[in-house]
This record gives sequence, C-alpha cells and structure tokens, in this order.
Amino acid sequence: MNSGKSNKEIAKHIPVTIEKVPPPPILAKSKKEVNIISKYFQSNKLSAEPKELTMSYAQASKQTANTSEVLKIKEVFSAINAKKIDQINNIIKGNPKPKPHIQITTKSPSRKQVIVLMSSENNNNFMKNSTTHVANINRYLRNAKSEVLVDYICSDPLRISIITNKISLQSDLQIIDQYVKNSRDINALQVDEPHLPQSKSYLKNIGISYFPHSNTQDCLTSSDVETILKQNQIFNNVNLAFKPRVIKVLPKPDMSIIWIDIWDVQSSNKAKELINQYFNVSKYITTIRGANMNLGVPQYKNCWK
Repeated sequence: MNSGKSNKEIAKHIPVTIEKVPPPPILAKSKKEVNIISKYFQSNKLSAEPKELTMSYAQASKQTANTSEVLKIKEVFSAINAKKIDQINNIIKGNPKPKPHIQITTKSPSRKQVIVLMSSENNNNFMKNSTTHVANINRYLRNAKSEVLVDYICSDPLRISIITNKISLQSDLQIIDQYVKNSRDINALQVDEPHLPQSKSYLKNIGISYFPHSNTQDCLTSSDVETILKQNQIFNNVNLAFKPRVIKVLPKPDMSIIWIDIWDVQSSNKAKELINQYFNVSKYITTIRGANMNLGVPQYKNCWK
C-alpha cells in the first residue's frame, strides 16, 4: 500500500499571477452636425463641432430661404460639389451695391484768412509795406478787443490774403475793410469788401420744358432763370457762383435741366435748405436736386467770394 502511494505523483498547484489590464477607454461619440442638405453633399473633411447659438426669427427665416435656394441649385446641377454650388448661389444673390455718394460741395480753403479783391496796381502798392500793415491791423484789432490777429499777408495778381490766427467775425472784416481802403496809395474804388473763403455747391432743376413759353418757340435762357431765381423767396440770401446753365435733355427734346452753382459753406447748409424745394418756371413746377461737382467749372482762387 505504501509503495503504491509513493508511486503516485501528487500534482502540486503552482500559483499563476494574472495581470489584469484595464480595457481601453470608450471614446465618446461626437455630436453629428445637423445639416438639412447633408444628403446632397459628402465632405472629405470632418467639420468642426458647431456651437449652439441662439438666433432670432428673422435669422432663422433667412437661413431657411438660403437652404431652399441651395436645394434648387443642387437639383439642377446634381454633379457639382458644394463649393461650386456656393459660388453659383453667391452669383445669383449678388452683393448689394452701395448707393453712390453725391458730392455737391467743393472743399474750401482754410477760413483763417480774409480775402480782399483789388486791382493789380493797388496790390503792388499795398504789398510794398506788408510788414507795417500787419502791425497796424493788429493794433486796430486789439483796440476793438478782438481775439483775431494777423499772422502775415500774401498776394495774388488780383487779390491779397490776410492770414489770421482765428476765423474772423463780421466786426473784424469791417476793421480790415476800413484800414485797407484808407491806406496810402490805395484807390478805394478798386477794392472789394473783405470776405472769408467759401465753397461751391452744385444743384440742378428738373421737370422744366425747354420751351416754357406757350405762345412762342423761344427756348429757356440763363437770363430767364436768373430773373426767376431773384424773384423767388427761397433764394433769398443765396448768391450764384456762376450763371445758370440750361441743357436740353435727350432723347426728349422738349425737356431741360438747369444747373445752378451757389456759394456755400463747407457743411452745405444752403444747399441742404434748397434741395427738394419747388418753384415755378412759367406754368411748370420744377424740383431742386443735388448734383455732383461739375467738371467743366473749376473753382479758381480769384473767384472765391
């Protein structure tokens, strides 16, 4: 018995160590991008995760309208990709063109100067003693307790420009006027009143017949328009910078446009008061509109008034 037991081999259990490896983490599923027309397009690149944005009713309606337009394009051109469809959609919609800006007033020079028109002989006599004139004018201005002082005086053939440190008031212009006209060797009859530089504003009148006189075939002339403007109250305190110009409108030979240039300030105050006003030319009612600066009428320095 003992020998039989010894012959049997008793199996020994060898402990086994099992290394438990944690399972790989399960990646979270990304949110699918919601796209109404995704069934028509297949993108090779994954688009970024869209942000949830709140939109107004108007924005949602606009987006729906854009989507329907894209679907219609895709139905017609089924073989093209999304980029081409976007290009076609942009061409169809088009970009709204900005309204053209009408510049009705020219830029005036600095108003820190006083312009005095005079003959060339007066100009030469006055500029001989320009340094003395600067000192004398400043003395008169200080006596009047004015804050305006003269820096220097320069000249053109038919005018002098008195450069000041500030914009002159009407009282300052009167002092300068009296001094210049009372200066030695100056002919006061050939000296205009001093004034500040001004800008030009351009206007046009529409809706006028080129032959406004019912009994005759006489066309409308610049003198006719100038007389009408002087008689109308809306043109009070408005000075013409040039004679009105009457131009026949084509292809309608019986209609015309009147171009009117006026002296104005840089802010176009006078022009703004006249625009959209109405007045009579014979039996017709014309409307005043703003116009672009006329290229054929340059603004010369000697014409500033």
